[in-house]
Amino acid sequence: MIEIKDKKVNISSKIFVDGGDPVETEKAKSLLGFVDGQTTNPTLISKNPEVQRRIREGGKFTREEINLFYKKIVAEIYKITNGPISIEVYADKNTKSEEMLNEARELRKWTENNYIKIPITKEGLRAAQKAIQEDIPINMTLCFSQEQAAAVYSATKGAKKPVFVSPFIGRLDDRGENGMNLVENILKMYQKGDGHVLLLAASIRSLDHLLAAIKLSAPIITVPLMIIQEWAEKNFILPKENFNYRPSNLKDIPYKEISLEKDWQDYEINHELTEVGLERFSTDWEKLLG
Repeated sequence: MIEIKDKKVNISSKIFVDGGDPVETEKAKSLLGFVDGQTTNPTLISKNPEVQRRIREGGKFTREEINLFYKKIVAEIYKITNGPISIEVYADKNTKSEEMLNEARELRKWTENNYIKIPITKEGLRAAQKAIQEDIPINMTLCFSQEQAAAVYSATKGAKKPVFVSPFIGRLDDRGENGMNLVENILKMYQKGDGHVLLLAASIRSLDHLLAAIKLSAPIITVPLMIIQEWAEKNFILPKENFNYRPSNLKDIPYKEISLEKDWQDYEINHELTEVGLERFSTDWEKLLG
């Protein structure tokens, strides 16, 4: 049970803001009365109004300048939320684990309570294994399959802090698959585990996505301001007992019986959408650099 703007709401999920603009975070907090945390990524930071204004005026950033800007934004967001803030390492398909780990060490210093987003690739999982040994909180991002989520679980056993895994619902919907099925499947699979990995439902594109994630009791849901505003306009409605996110135009993703006891390298980690996501994030970042 939580309280949203003096209204008691019976949900167990933590609500994060998905964005790269502290003004939006402040608006979300004003609407909800709280914010449990925030997720960021290179694309969201590239859409920040200050960044867009500089680009419109013909300006670019050096890599040092964009990193300092990102750090400033994270510090401002932290003052508003005081909750976990996910900050993403720069990675493309060629980035090695040691490069990700070195950047994770630096990003970890930015605030007292942040999570470092690392992509679910072989190199990313190698970096994650070493990161948890150094007590660096991690959010394994760009998750598009149950096998990837199982690999995250296996690779991060022994983590002292909860590990986040972020399935991207909207991007699966975009290609005709029911992304909410993946959330449901991962939660069911993790029931057999020790609880050290928490699912963070990401790429929320609609109020129905949000309501479905609440219905499934996703531990964390990260939500863009636009969807939070829509939720507020509808007086923070909750999913009805018979609510079921099953759009007829989307193909169901069936549940697979997968053991969580295998070595992480024995799972099928590669996924086309993870590769596409990496390319998109790195391209959005590179566009800002002079």
